[in-house]
Amino acid sequence: MGAIRVHEFTSVDGVVDAPMWTMDYGFPDDLAASIGALTAPATGILLGRTTFEMFAPAWSTRTVEEDPGAPFFNDTPKHVVSSTLTDAESVWRNSTVLGGYDADRIRALKAEQDLYVSGSATLVRALVADGLVDELHLFVYPVAVGSGIRLFPEGTAKTPLSLLGADTLSNGVVHLTYGPAAA
Repeated sequence: MGAIRVHEFTSVDGVVDAPMWTMDYGFPDDLAASIGALTAPATGILLGRTTFEMFAPAWSTRTVEEDPGAPFFNDTPKHVVSSTLTDAESVWRNSTVLGGYDADRIRALKAEQDLYVSGSATLVRALVADGLVDELHLFVYPVAVGSGIRLFPEGTAKTPLSLLGADTLSNGVVHLTYGPAAA
């Protein structure tokens, strides 16, 4: 059985929306190593449509010389959850559309492979609600941005989690790892 590992860049006030504010903190080696540890076991990438549409133009032409993460993002099979997108392969190679969110379909995909999720807040909310996330990796940046999409917006059902790890990175970012709450 595979695992689903989610990676989110978030502000201290919980905003995960297009995190351009992360640029002020750089991408030091320890952050790269933390992300690399998340992507290393993944044999598939699971994305929501909006994140797919943001990632495709950013990653599809990037080379390993430009970014050591390029081979992972370009060569790994990508599964896009979308009820509106019909063709992902012509946009970014190794991409398929799964259709609208279906917990059973994702559970079956998870049974076959380890999946990495980045961004995709709407998808992540559904995965968490359905108990499909094995590890939720929050990279908390030391900034409050005040507005934007939050991973858990007001009105979200109570979601108990268990802390699996906490690391402080050289740029002031805290990497928190959560899993499902212990029963």
